[in-house]
Amino acid sequence: MYYVFVNDKPIVLTTKISEEINFKNYLLDSVNIGKIIKDLNTTSLNEVRLIGKQEDKLLKKFLKKLPNVVAGGGKVYNVKGDVLFIYRNDKWDLPKGKVEGNESIEATAIREVSEETGVNGLEITKPLETTYHIFKRNGKYKIKITYWFEMKTEFAGNLWPQLDEGITKVEWLNETQSQKALENSYANIKLLV
Repeated sequence: MYYVFVNDKPIVLTTKISEEINFKNYLLDSVNIGKIIKDLNTTSLNEVRLIGKQEDKLLKKFLKKLPNVVAGGGKVYNVKGDVLFIYRNDKWDLPKGKVEGNESIEATAIREVSEETGVNGLEITKPLETTYHIFKRNGKYKIKITYWFEMKTEFAGNLWPQLDEGITKVEWLNETQSQKALENSYANIKLLV
């Protein structure tokens, strides 16, 4: 089972058909993806489930339905165990961004975290879940595939929000502060934190 978010509502990719209660089932092979996105954005539907035959082919088939944008990001811990958050578009988020040129996804994640926050000395400790969400750019829908990595740093300097990316705050948040921030965050970030 996979989750692709349209704002905070999921498109669930699955092989199981369930009785429809506040969601709709559609066949993955024949679905009109534009209609699904519109329905999730304009109706009271909680989610949409796209039904496929083979679990191992669900994601591959779905990703062919819209252009893909590949990104890398980080859930960064400092020496105190606080997590690095950014504040953009009136929501708390984790730093991430698009791959540039031929860089590896790991290099992308480290570069983007550093550019968006001013933090350096980043070291990847392990890969995390990959998240998927649909966004609209220049009138066209795209799927952002974000590869996330847990990182650590001993950085203790000033944090610098990347203002030209719309980031207005960068903060280290402890466990309690992180949980509060997640009340005003995105569904895919809540999965990671």
